[in-house]
Amino acid sequence: MKILDDIEDLPASPVTSYAALLEKIEILRSTLRWSSRMERPEIEKLLRQASVLRDDVMQLSHRERFVQAAVSEPQRVPGSPRERREALLARSFVFEGTFGDNPKLLEALEIAEKAAPTDLPVLVDGESGTGKELMAKVIHANGARADKPYISVNCGAIPENLLESELFGHKKGAFTGASNDRKGKFESAHTGTIFLDEIGELPQEAQVALLRVLQEREIERVGSSDPITVDVRVLAATNSDLEAAVERGAFREDLFYRLNVVPIRLPPLRDRAADIPILVEYLVDRFARQTGKRIRTIEKQTLQRLAAYDWPGNVRELQNVIERAVVLSEGDTFAIDESWLTKKRGRTGSTLADGEKAMIEAALTESQGRVAGPRGAAAKLGIPRQTLEWKIRNLNIDKLAFKR
Repeated sequence: MKILDDIEDLPASPVTSYAALLEKIEILRSTLRWSSRMERPEIEKLLRQASVLRDDVMQLSHRERFVQAAVSEPQRVPGSPRERREALLARSFVFEGTFGDNPKLLEALEIAEKAAPTDLPVLVDGESGTGKELMAKVIHANGARADKPYISVNCGAIPENLLESELFGHKKGAFTGASNDRKGKFESAHTGTIFLDEIGELPQEAQVALLRVLQEREIERVGSSDPITVDVRVLAATNSDLEAAVERGAFREDLFYRLNVVPIRLPPLRDRAADIPILVEYLVDRFARQTGKRIRTIEKQTLQRLAAYDWPGNVRELQNVIERAVVLSEGDTFAIDESWLTKKRGRTGSTLADGEKAMIEAALTESQGRVAGPRGAAAKLGIPRQTLEWKIRNLNIDKLAFKR
């Protein structure tokens, strides 16, 4: 068609080409809707292609504006880590667990601050306990949708057979037990933000449905074919290597690139040893106030132990240790029991580790790579999800390799 030829002949200027492309695509869509010279399946196919192209152009335009905003800022001589942290504090873009001068952490916060005012999708990557959901909440709170709904969904905690109903809602009678129409999480987040935690746990069918939402800005409730328009900003998080999952075919490549427009990596606490004294001081003061304790000093040996520990549970584990120590303290000096930070070793060494690894891999095989939820590997092994996540990481098990 001539109109398609016209699209290819547009000038190379990015701003002009984006606007002109969008105009041509909308003309194409309108023309095809009223065309009587084509078969309906051909029209529908071209309409879908045009919608995908329009969405791609919008994503590119948003991403370019994000990059231009970053490079157009007044050029400053890079400050010291402390100056960068103080600047973030002054702008209230620091949250619990992110106090410190670690360069990787500061970089993550600065990227998040620039991305917050936009509607771009953000993918937060980090181990369990590093503060991924807190990061998502801060991004939402500093964006244009701050006064709109914020809906959080743990994709790994919802049974696979209920996932689409939870995300997109269902019609009365859609399945056994569906006694009423019900909104899904995306409808509840309309005009606001939805946070999809553990996005790597999504099964293939749900990945396809999510991709359609990101492309079309529409959902369909389970049991209905009526599209519902949703205006939602999507933030996602993972503690898995999604790029490796893409290479294996366990995670859709097109969905990964839709979500990974602004990637943010939160470093583990073991890489932030210099930040631990700052975090400890803050947390001791916080929990002492909450419990009515008066703690004046922190034992030097305790600080050394805390800084030397590798914190498999990251900031969340540190918070639990500090809170327990404050509650149990009887004097005005903060100290911890050394046994709390001692790694438990099996009597048979590597033999026990090998047996545990085989048992975890068997559970992951049976659960098809799912860790959380009633049918997940953690439930099958009878241990908390966080414990299993730590064991998987400690034993170098690739949980996404077990997805089908």
